[in-house]
Amino acid sequence: MKALFLGIAAALLLGSPQGMADELKVLSAGAMQRGLVTVAAKFKEQSGNQVQIRYATAPELKRIFSEAGAPADVILAPNPTLADLATAGKVSPDTQKEIGGVGSAVLIRLDAPVPDVANLAAFRRSLTEANALVYNRASSGTYIDSMLKKIGVFEQVQAKIVRVDDGEAVATRIKEGHGKEFGFGGYTDVLHNQDMGGVKLVGPIPEEVQNYTMYSAALIAAAPSPAPARAFLAYLETPEAQAIFTASGVVPVRR
Repeated sequence: MKALFLGIAAALLLGSPQGMADELKVLSAGAMQRGLVTVAAKFKEQSGNQVQIRYATAPELKRIFSEAGAPADVILAPNPTLADLATAGKVSPDTQKEIGGVGSAVLIRLDAPVPDVANLAAFRRSLTEANALVYNRASSGTYIDSMLKKIGVFEQVQAKIVRVDDGEAVATRIKEGHGKEFGFGGYTDVLHNQDMGGVKLVGPIPEEVQNYTMYSAALIAAAPSPAPARAFLAYLETPEAQAIFTASGVVPVRR
C-alpha cells in the first residue's frame, strides 16, 4: 500500500511546476489536530512536501472562506460544514475522503475528584453534583445542551453551565477551576489537552446519549497547489493514515 501511495503521489506531483518543493496548506477543525500532526509528518517524509496547518472551529472555517478565496489547499471539517462549502462552490465534493467520527468526552483537572460516568444513571448523578459544567459555544456545545435536556437534568444544572469559545478554552477554564468541575469536549480534543498537561480524560459520555461528529477531507476548489493536495488526500485513505487517526481517538468510518 505504501508503494502504491508513492506511485500515486509521484504521478500527481509530476504535473506541478514546483514539483517536490510545493508547500501544502491544510485548513482543519481542531478535533483532527492530534492525529493530523502525525499524518502530516508522515506525508512529508514520503512525499517531500512541507505541510502548513491552520486550525479553527467549524463556524470559523466558514468565516475564513467568506473572507478569502483560497485559504488553503485541503480542508478537514465536519461533514455538514463540507456540504455547505460544496454547495457554495468552495470545495470539490468529488474529492471528499471520510476520516471518521469523534464522540464527546469528559475532562477534569488533574487533582479533581473523578466523576462517575460509567453508565447513564451515574453520569446523571455526577452532573447534578458538579460545581460547574464547562463546554464550548460551537456545534458540539449545542449538542451538550440538547443531551442535558434529553436526560432530564438541564433545569437542575443550567445555573452551573459555563460556555467558552473552543476546546482549548474549556481546558484552560478547567485548569483554573476548583472542586467538582468538569468539562465536555470532543474525545480527540480532550486527549490533546491531556497531552498538553493540567487536565485528564475521565472517559466518553455514556453510549446511550453519545453523538459522533463525522469528519472528512476535501480539495479546496481554488487550491493554489492542487497536485500535492490530491496526493495528500490519497494518503489519507492508506491504512497507515487511518491507523494514526484511530490511535488519536477518531472512530473509524463504518463501511
